Amino acid sequence: MKTIKLMITALLVGGLLVASVAVAEEQATKEECVIKSHEAAAYINSKGVEAAIEAIGDANGPFVWKDSYVFLMNMDGKMLAHPFQPELTQKDHVLLHTDPTGKALFVHFVNLARKMGEGWVEYMWPKPGKTSPSKKLSYIYKVPNHDLFVGAGVYVGGMIY
Repeated sequence: MKTIKLMITALLVGGLLVASVAVAEEQATKEECVIKSHEAAAYINSKGVEAAIEAIGDANGPFVWKDSYVFLMNMDGKMLAHPFQPELTQKDHVLLHTDPTGKALFVHFVNLARKMGEGWVEYMWPKPGKTSPSKKLSYIYKVPNHDLFVGAGVYVGGMIY
């Protein structure tokens, strides 16, 4: 009887390990965000802004992976492409938008792109397909030769801070 219980326990633990690995594989990494952002910037420089807006704004396109995606903005705070919240592109700018903690995240994005050219910003944002915000860390990268920047982020933990 102990052998059967031990086998069942081992199977359950093994199943949980496999499940946790599967979940981990579905979460984007910071390294992937940097790579995808640089790929998007290269796409802009090789294919043009209009083609990039279409590709980046496509929820099934090359700049959406796992639980992350690339977005595109200009230095005036206008969202040019967002695959999961395209309504943001209809606004003149998104600079007045704040997260649930009151952080003007898009202002931080623009300032970082202008001053540093690249870096990370932490804020609250809903995961794709969700409405409640999660802690997110986004990499911002100024597109060389343009007054544009791209960004992509990872969701950190499951708790609101």
